[in-house]
Amino acid sequence: MRRLDRDEARQLAVRAQLLDATKPADLVDLVDHLTLLQVDPTAAIAPNADLVAWSRLGPSYRPADLTQALEKDRTLFELRAYIRPMTAVALHVPEDTGYSAHPKIQSWLESNDRFRRDIIGRLRDAGPLLSRDVPDTSQVPWGSTGWTNDRNVTQMLELLSARGEVAIAGRVGRQRLWDLPERVYPGFLPIPAEKARRLREERRLRALGLARSKTGVVPGEPLSVGDAGVPVTVEGLDGDWRADPEALDQPFVDRTALLSPFDRLIHDRDRTMNLFDFEYVLEMYKPAEKRRWGYFALPVLHHDRLVGKLDARTGRKAGTLIINALHEDIPFTAPMRADVEVEIEALSAWLGLSITQA
Repeated sequence: MRRLDRDEARQLAVRAQLLDATKPADLVDLVDHLTLLQVDPTAAIAPNADLVAWSRLGPSYRPADLTQALEKDRTLFELRAYIRPMTAVALHVPEDTGYSAHPKIQSWLESNDRFRRDIIGRLRDAGPLLSRDVPDTSQVPWGSTGWTNDRNVTQMLELLSARGEVAIAGRVGRQRLWDLPERVYPGFLPIPAEKARRLREERRLRALGLARSKTGVVPGEPLSVGDAGVPVTVEGLDGDWRADPEALDQPFVDRTALLSPFDRLIHDRDRTMNLFDFEYVLEMYKPAEKRRWGYFALPVLHHDRLVGKLDARTGRKAGTLIINALHEDIPFTAPMRADVEVEIEALSAWLGLSITQA
């Protein structure tokens, strides 16, 4: 069994996420390799999908490119808060987590079958539509202790999208436009569930480079990769690790990058601590006085190490990128600081903002 030292393991993970110096050139190819861009509306600096794309593609990327791919070219699609390549639609539609098969959800769908048919008929006649333009004809309201309570149209659209009965056709601002799937997805042949699972795990491992065979269940995209790839051991770490065999023994050309808080390099917090000895918590939900690093702190990648966090926010009215603090997990050398400052300047230029210190 192949043994990786920590340096090799980190470089494998960074390179797999396309964060080394060999930057990709095409947005759709980027999403195909990463398998997804997570949709999150928080825009303290920029929405997550845009930040992730910029951190790989550089200044040539524009948010309009993503809209074009999703709504005009149909080379990408959105499903349940993830943007994925249209070439992989059969791996994810119907949705793969089993969420819509939960007994409570099945019961609600059965009780609201006329409501389901009303929505599909409305979209057939008048789609694409915003959820607010779809009448609520539910027979049984959706009950929840959270924000979805009695949001019957939104909940039904979410569930029908998971089942492949409706699809997201685009957005108006932050609001999703809904339509029939045949108007959004190209024709595709269903893939047997077990084969689809294996292919998703293989693609996930290619995007991560190195991952555990099994992990705990998490909401959304899984962290584990099953038996994909080849087994490896990692210096000083226990557990069953799998590596992408095609990514082993490849050269590593380093660079410095600012990452989104939702970046997949750090999404698995246990793996991040194990490989990078890097602690990170998104603190936007904490009271200001309890934050250590900031509301929307950007992890700082330098070569194959995560070395700090940038606490920044945009002041759009003033046209500024406001730097609150640059937290150093390890003391920055003069070259490290210079590289990080270049990235901050690149971020401000891409945003079209000038830099100011808080």
